[in-house]
Amino acid sequence: MENLLFLILAFPLAGALANVLLGSLLPRALRAGLAVGAVAASLAATLVLWPLAAGAGTRATLFTWLESGSFRVPVEILFDPLSASMTLMVTAVSTLIHLYAVGYMEEEVDTARFFALLNLFVFAMLLIVLADNLLLLFLGWEGVGFCSYALIGFWYARTKNASAGRKAFLVTRIGDVFLGIALLWLFALFGTLSISSVNAQAATLGSGTLLALSLLLLGGACGKSAQLPLMTWLPDAMAGPTPVSALIHAATMVTAGVYLLCRLFPLVSLSPEAMAVIALVGALTAFYAATCALVQTEIKRVLAFSTMSQVGFMMLAVGVGSVSAALFHLFTHAFFKALLFMGAGCVIHLAAGENDMSKMGGMRKESRFLFWMFLAGVLCLAGAPLTGGFFSKDGILLADFARATPFYWAIWLVGSLTALLTAVYAFRVLYLVFLGEPRSRRRKSPYLPGLMRWTLPPLALAGLCGGLLNLPPLIGGNELLKNFLGPLAGAELHVSVGMEWLLVLVATALFLLGWALVHWHFRYAAGVPGGRLGDFLYRGWRADEVAEILVVRPFRVVGESLWHWGDRRLIDAALEGAGRLCMAGGERLRHWSTGRLSTYLATLAWGAAAILVYFLFRAL
Repeated sequence: MENLLFLILAFPLAGALANVLLGSLLPRALRAGLAVGAVAASLAATLVLWPLAAGAGTRATLFTWLESGSFRVPVEILFDPLSASMTLMVTAVSTLIHLYAVGYMEEEVDTARFFALLNLFVFAMLLIVLADNLLLLFLGWEGVGFCSYALIGFWYARTKNASAGRKAFLVTRIGDVFLGIALLWLFALFGTLSISSVNAQAATLGSGTLLALSLLLLGGACGKSAQLPLMTWLPDAMAGPTPVSALIHAATMVTAGVYLLCRLFPLVSLSPEAMAVIALVGALTAFYAATCALVQTEIKRVLAFSTMSQVGFMMLAVGVGSVSAALFHLFTHAFFKALLFMGAGCVIHLAAGENDMSKMGGMRKESRFLFWMFLAGVLCLAGAPLTGGFFSKDGILLADFARATPFYWAIWLVGSLTALLTAVYAFRVLYLVFLGEPRSRRRKSPYLPGLMRWTLPPLALAGLCGGLLNLPPLIGGNELLKNFLGPLAGAELHVSVGMEWLLVLVATALFLLGWALVHWHFRYAAGVPGGRLGDFLYRGWRADEVAEILVVRPFRVVGESLWHWGDRRLIDAALEGAGRLCMAGGERLRHWSTGRLSTYLATLAWGAAAILVYFLFRAL
């Protein structure tokens, strides 16, 4: 029975292989149907096999992948409450995104390649989630990196798209180096790469080793989850098709880093210093990205910075010791962020490819349905009371406040300020795109494909009602997700009922203040950024320029120096010199090949004389 768990992985992999091998021979509808059906089958398998996640979960081994002496790596997966809940989210959201992609890509020619990569992306993410072996997890980790590169640069004929794909690949590779070092170190310490064994033996490590390992894991997570300082690739990743953006931001890729830290939480949590660093990185990234989102003019870039910020909240939750709060926000964010990206794709489609919000306005009149769907996503993102985003985000801030130290209270202030900024930039998008009058004459697309339209309501409902997944006892809930996770949920953090109500009121006030600021501002201005501060934030605090100065230019100088002095002057000179020497020697020997008998006899005589002299010296 437990081996049926591998069907969850097998279906999307089979869908990818079918489109790779046969996609170009199949009708367009069948290509898309294979891709959607593969992910939907994975979702169905997850639901059918859900009972196997109860208690400590179920472990299944397919075969031994690598074995040498004491080193053994089985293809082994663990279906426990943590991985099962994550698998359900990935497959459910990915199914809706695949359906949406069918309508979005209906005029695209190369859909076989697109859907093969989309299925492979889901397979790689599921491999990360289900793996009970760090090497198998690393295989999925590299798989999502490759798929993101290929899908971000899907329209590779455009230089911007190809460059964005390369940037995502190279920046995330930096984080992969940290994770690779951590895996090698863990194997050297424990002689195994089993995640369960590593977590069980983590308490035997010294504090310094735990801190170093945790920081290496954090470095790997920062690369995939676009956290400081490895965050510059995510805004540029918007160059890919909108379904790719939705998949990366909602169900795969950027959530992988958070899941890694949750999966290895028993190890990470043993180092208070590492936990503080994780919380700090999360809070600073959340604030940084929220300030950048305030002034972006392209709708998808706003949502990209928003994802970076919301993942920062998830990192903050891990840092304060609450895995349940991190996963709760991960799930609700997946619902409303997929909704917002897919809604943004619909907006761009109706605007005939226009992505600049400063040229939009008045979209509500063109599609009231789309307005209400997008409004649902904005309310969840901004933290409107009783929405899923409200409960999950404020659960993180509550857990942080409950740590009751000056350091964590300072982080709570940063998180609360970020929540205010989130409400501001979320409503700014709504006002710029849907309200008011059109600010430019634009071509209009004649219709919105049905699959693009009807995949939005399920996500809107899930986002608005997502709080039911982990409703707090304060309002009569039973924290369903926290109880399901059991010991995996992390530390128990409590504050008094009065303080909890006060924090709820603060969160509500921040939401209302953010909406009021945007409403007041847009009565008198168009909302387009300007000035030095606006330019500074628009350019992402000039992070790309800093990376250019500190990393790219020195790397280029070193590379050019090695090419000039090492390659050309040393290696090429040595090889070319050896070639010239051989040619010169051959030229001299050529003069001895005259074809004259007298020359050959003289050569034979001189050779015989040399041999005689040699033996004469040896005899003496």
